[in-house]
Amino acid sequence: MTDARALRDRAVAVIPCLNEERTIASVIERILDDAGWADPLLVVADGGSTDGTIELVAAIAERDPRVRLVHNPSRIQSAAVNLAAALHADGRDWLVRVDAHSAYPQAYVSSLMREAKRVGACSVTVSVRTAGRGFFQRAVACAQNSHLGTGGSAHRLGGCEGFVDHGHHGLFSLDEFLAAGGYDETFTHNEDAELDVRLRRNGGRIWLTNAIEIVYFPRASPRALVRQYAHYGWGRARTLRLHREKPRLRQTLPLAVAPAIVLLGAAPLWPLAATPALLWTATCCLYGVALAVRQRSAPGLLAGPAAMLMHMGWSFGFWAHLLTRRRPPAMHENPPPAERPT
Repeated sequence: MTDARALRDRAVAVIPCLNEERTIASVIERILDDAGWADPLLVVADGGSTDGTIELVAAIAERDPRVRLVHNPSRIQSAAVNLAAALHADGRDWLVRVDAHSAYPQAYVSSLMREAKRVGACSVTVSVRTAGRGFFQRAVACAQNSHLGTGGSAHRLGGCEGFVDHGHHGLFSLDEFLAAGGYDETFTHNEDAELDVRLRRNGGRIWLTNAIEIVYFPRASPRALVRQYAHYGWGRARTLRLHREKPRLRQTLPLAVAPAIVLLGAAPLWPLAATPALLWTATCCLYGVALAVRQRSAPGLLAGPAAMLMHMGWSFGFWAHLLTRRRPPAMHENPPPAERPT
């Protein structure tokens, strides 16, 4: 490999994490298992873990010079990625974001760089397949891998490829990431979609590849799932308001969920007020049953209720921002551990 080619292959990967002792070592090992990644550098930005993550990563970094540990006092993921770019990206061309609670294919970083150079993109996003281990997680996965739970997001359905407005963040041209100002650290959620707006306005092109798929592990309890989606809804509303954009159809439909639930309060006096909520419930449950039958999956029978939790959280979070500008309650539950894809 020539020196010029090696330069174009120099990337820094960052893993934002918080209390990921069970999974961080395997994620680090998996990401570094990449023969095509020249001069690898992986930064773990820890947001104040108390479970042994810091000590574990420090021990790995001590014996492996490719790994660095930095402390992220802001705790949130957007700040973690910005911090890694500011401290350790000098002389590198690419920035790769890695989540500590997902599973990655081999040669992830070099595959992303190859895709970016092939199509001339400033950012490469990847397909996401949800998987679960417990019954509830598998029900959520069934919903999230379908139109019922994602509304048709291209990166969630698999098999899609092309230039997109937004997707699951994988790689950025470091110059264009910094020129756009990096992530907005006032966003705790939806920071990725908000950044994509600024990248596009700067002339950047975002490529969704179907050659790379990661596995995401959803929240393991109904309460945590609702909270997560409330934050997503709040962040999406703020992004749309900030950039004066209109919601798409797949975002508009869930907006009706919160008003439908509120209308239920009038049902004792006006029975027709229950109609929107009943139609939503019936649609979700029937769709979930159809998924379960098609996939021959018993957990799929709960895909409808799982999707309803997601719709409800997203809708109330969205309306909470529009009406009050207040954030939903903070989430304290750690994501479930990740496993490598088989």
